[in-house]
Amino acid sequence: MRAAVLVFPGSNCDRDLFRAFEAAGLETRFVWHKETALPEGTDLVGVPGGFSYGDYLRCGAIAANSPINRAVKDHAERGGYVFGPCNGFQILCEMGLLPGALLRNAGLKYICRTVPLSVATTESVFTRGYGAGEEIAIPIAHHDGNYYADTATLDRLEGEDRVAFRYAENPNGSQRDIAGILSENRRVLGMMPHPERAADAGHGGTDGQRLFAHLAEPMVGA
Repeated sequence: MRAAVLVFPGSNCDRDLFRAFEAAGLETRFVWHKETALPEGTDLVGVPGGFSYGDYLRCGAIAANSPINRAVKDHAERGGYVFGPCNGFQILCEMGLLPGALLRNAGLKYICRTVPLSVATTESVFTRGYGAGEEIAIPIAHHDGNYYADTATLDRLEGEDRVAFRYAENPNGSQRDIAGILSENRRVLGMMPHPERAADAGHGGTDGQRLFAHLAEPMVGA
């Protein structure tokens, strides 16, 4: 299986995501934001965390309009897989591939620590390596991670079992403790926590490892 990791000015988690994909057995390439096409045969696109374009305007808003994201949107609309942690989640919301928006943290402060998450669904290639309701520990590092959507959207996400992860101890004010959500076809995942920073024993925790370890094989026919 083949993965592509996007690189924007200000990305700082692109190498982390690249290494996590490679460790899971995915053939992975970097793709610069000014490219207009993904590498041939790309199955999974990683939209990394960081501070694309310095978080100017709104977090993710400028990156969402980069040339490469026209190809990413086409990829997603054809049923391709896309994963966006942290700034990647913000970009996916700005692109319209996921509903809602990420607002300033309720405490108006940058938060950088490991937090407990609850696995809300196992019905996706990203989460099926976990148990439903399992609590895992994943790092966060954001200033604008407060997930917001209108009531109808929140009800639809919950009714369609599209909430992937919830905060066990809400650090940023996210509505209904939402830490990550899935697209309608369950092939796009955006989440504020960084599983790529918990995918190796050297990170001090490996609870993110299963998200990556179960990616390649389940994609076949999924």
